[in-house]
Amino acid sequence: MRKPCLLLLMFVSLLAWLNSCQQKPAGQGNTGFAFKEKLSDYGFFTGDLKALVPRKGVVRYELSTPLFTDYAVKDRFVVLPEGKAAKYTTHGALDFPDSTFIIKNFAYTSPEHKKVMIETRLLFKDPADKGWKVMNYLWNDQQTDAVKWILGKKIPITLLDDNGEKISTTYQMPNTNDCKRCHINNSVLTPIGPKARNLNFTLAGQASNQLQQWAAAGMLQGMPALKDVPQLPDWKDSTHYSVDQRARAYLDVNCAHCHTKGGDAFNTGLFLEYEQTGHDQLGIMKQPVSAGGGAGGLDYDVIPGDPVHSILVHRMNSTEPGTAMPELARTVIHKEGVALIRQWVAGMPR
Repeated sequence: MRKPCLLLLMFVSLLAWLNSCQQKPAGQGNTGFAFKEKLSDYGFFTGDLKALVPRKGVVRYELSTPLFTDYAVKDRFVVLPEGKAAKYTTHGALDFPDSTFIIKNFAYTSPEHKKVMIETRLLFKDPADKGWKVMNYLWNDQQTDAVKWILGKKIPITLLDDNGEKISTTYQMPNTNDCKRCHINNSVLTPIGPKARNLNFTLAGQASNQLQQWAAAGMLQGMPALKDVPQLPDWKDSTHYSVDQRARAYLDVNCAHCHTKGGDAFNTGLFLEYEQTGHDQLGIMKQPVSAGGGAGGLDYDVIPGDPVHSILVHRMNSTEPGTAMPELARTVIHKEGVALIRQWVAGMPR
């Protein structure tokens, strides 16, 4: 009789073990991190949520040259775990510690000059596997909160562009897989914007450099002397930077996360990082590899002195699916950006 009793005891023990595994809260064991249902659940902000007033430990930051997204108004924040700091890196995003949140809010300016919230995107560095996770939150019509939204959504909006002109479009909130397309390099999800060279400037109204502030606050370790930190030009600043510098910075931020080795557009052979120097990699007199009909019947990515017949300009100046580049993150043409790239191509020596 002992053998059946022993088997029964083993079976009961197995059931108890399986039940205990199922009841482990998210974030423990191998279950990984679980995003909360609402933006307000995190407690990132105090007071009226849409005002985005950061609580202590939530740090606002800006980029010298940001990504264009339908003239969206963007607010960026980083939340480091208490007592931890990011590590300086010369290339790529800063090395953020586990349990870091990166917050990016998207809004637009209405014809009534009101700021209307659209979505908030979160990146979280999960200590369970040291990898970044992404989640989108859609703001409700009452503008009181944003809810977890995985599938993406098309949102009709009417906005004012940077010149105060009215534009009607259907804003494309990405699904989480769309986010991964831009943020993945060599199959690893990674932040795009917060690189040292894109944080290396002094914000309007402040007295010291943004990176120096982070280092002084204990948020950043290993930063060299500021003069040795590379700096990405502000694409709008024609006083301090040349057309070439501004255009290359613009292409770096808007295109190079995909058009780089290991990026989503690696197979094109068109690499648009700011540090890139090869004419072929920059598309100069380079025939496209996989543009198909998106090339508009044109033969070369960039023809020096001839923006009209350059595929790069043609695709930036389109909103047609299959032609428009970038193919994600915008539904309208960035008039000012296209004008800059036209000027850059037109000024190249033939």
